[in-house]
Amino acid sequence: MAMFDPTAQRPEAYQRFVRPVPRWYRDAGLGIFVHWGAYSVPAWAVPLGEHGTHHDDWFLKNPYAEWYMNTIRIPGSPASRHHRDVHGGLPYDDLLDSWRAEAFDADALVALFARVGARYVVPTTKHHDGIALWDAPGTGTRNTVARGPRRDLVRELERATRAAGLRFGVYYSGGLDWHAADTGPIWDADDDSGERPLDAEYAAYASAHVLDLVERYTPDVLWGDIDWPDAGKPEGPGSFTHVLDAFYARNPEGVVNDRWGLTHWDFRTSEYQAGTALEGDEAWENCRGIGLSFGYNRNEGPEHHLDGPAAVRHLVDVVSRGGNLLLNVGPDAAGRIPELQLRCLEGLAAWMEVNRVAVHDTRPLPADVAGGPADEPWVRWTAGVDGDTAFAVVDAKAGPVRLAARADALALGCARLLSGGPATLTAVDGGVELDLGAGRPADAPAGPLVVEVPLRGR
Repeated sequence: MAMFDPTAQRPEAYQRFVRPVPRWYRDAGLGIFVHWGAYSVPAWAVPLGEHGTHHDDWFLKNPYAEWYMNTIRIPGSPASRHHRDVHGGLPYDDLLDSWRAEAFDADALVALFARVGARYVVPTTKHHDGIALWDAPGTGTRNTVARGPRRDLVRELERATRAAGLRFGVYYSGGLDWHAADTGPIWDADDDSGERPLDAEYAAYASAHVLDLVERYTPDVLWGDIDWPDAGKPEGPGSFTHVLDAFYARNPEGVVNDRWGLTHWDFRTSEYQAGTALEGDEAWENCRGIGLSFGYNRNEGPEHHLDGPAAVRHLVDVVSRGGNLLLNVGPDAAGRIPELQLRCLEGLAAWMEVNRVAVHDTRPLPADVAGGPADEPWVRWTAGVDGDTAFAVVDAKAGPVRLAARADALALGCARLLSGGPATLTAVDGGVELDLGAGRPADAPAGPLVVEVPLRGR
């Protein structure tokens, strides 16, 4: 498995897919993930903590609401008790019939994503519960075209995303499908033996789905999860190499993540605090929810959610280190963005309206110019992709702020705040001092201030 493994190497059969990562992806900075499914009807999980923090009972008290089908099958789990008490223990597939998506407006949703500053959108097309959000081959009536919403939700999001001028991706769970290839509930974090389907029959089923997604929607991002059935990895008639051939032929500028098992990837992924060792020199992406879950969890409160300024800091931290942030939204069953998520997105949108130039089309500032990130006060640096401009993103009160940067590398007299107002940079021993005058401008959006300063000799 390549997922979260910094030592993973592509097998020889997949070396031919290695290519430069397209500039559009490296320039993007921000994408939006969408987790939406039958699990959005109960919308229930224990808000245990962030993935990557140690929890012995992670699966028993799984904070991911999109894992509801798995968690309710674990005897004694809080979710199983909830499902019995609130939903009468009804079969999971009855949730699909209850899911109506009656308030879903793809154009309005994607317009919000565009205001937030996202440059690509990646919705789930089939999560681990095996329910497809399009009429996927071989799914019979177990998809959103035949039941529940009775709509091709993938197509609606694809059309809205492209109409807004954004790139479109598809998430597909190849490693798990608790309906088509049920191996029983996953409940022990220390024992994953026998929990993933490996056989040729499931590999053919999953390959037909991904090839259909490629043919119908021409995605820019192919985002797999967990792994890929082992029988479909070696070269041969049922190999994943044929899926990649079709994908790159259809979209030569497409990119593939690293969760298709030991096959191929264009970029590595971390998730909340898991897999952070992969956040390095290769193209990489951090994904996380606004709360602790990807699917909507009605148990989460404000204390479990990022607010706008926190989302800004996380985004800028990721971009300043050379990554993209794939920030997830989990709509409710009707198709609305829940209030706490919406507040975060609106705060991020307000900040990006003024400061997006410090995020889009940027790279990490060279280490010989600035000393890197600092947390007291909070400072991150980015640089325009042309190498002519530096951006200091500073979350501090009024008064002088010491920045670890080479004064001779910066045109100090040309510094300006992107939100307006004074920003005076002065050379001092060991760095640069930023004076914000009377403080942050009254009309500056909530979150860090951004100082733009030209670079000398670049």
